[in-house]
Amino acid sequence: MTRFYNWLLPHPLLTLLLAVVWTLLQNDVSAGMVVFGVILGIIIPRMTSIWWPDLPKGFHIGKMFSYCLIVMWDILVANIQVAWIVLSVPNAKLKPAWIAIPLKLRQPEAITLLAGTITLTPGTVSCDLSCEGHSLLVHVLHTDDPDAVLEDIKTRYERRLEEIFV
Repeated sequence: MTRFYNWLLPHPLLTLLLAVVWTLLQNDVSAGMVVFGVILGIIIPRMTSIWWPDLPKGFHIGKMFSYCLIVMWDILVANIQVAWIVLSVPNAKLKPAWIAIPLKLRQPEAITLLAGTITLTPGTVSCDLSCEGHSLLVHVLHTDDPDAVLEDIKTRYERRLEEIFV
């Protein structure tokens, strides 16, 4: 029975999310729309399941929630900092930097989340991952101390991701 359930609903949360989003997008909460949303929620994950990676082992959802709050706060603060830099620092005085960040993370999902977090935060962009996946190249818009940026990324993001993806 469990095998059939896993075959039918390879990603149950995605199924639920698709059904809810479909129903909300229709602006008509009727039995027909809910049933069609559930059908789409079953079919789409089933058809795309071959491209999904295996579920990460040892994922802590509670720590992920706090990580998301930290990232949202950092995005807000970075938006203000970048606006200040753009408005107050002349282009000739900008100090951009390329920083190679050595990674302790090994799970592809964790590395992807780290790279996405860095790119979502204004003023920084993840540009390249080494072939063996042991370092991430990041461009910073303006910094006086590249080592401090490296240490901030490792302690603020990578350390937390190590706790999330055990």
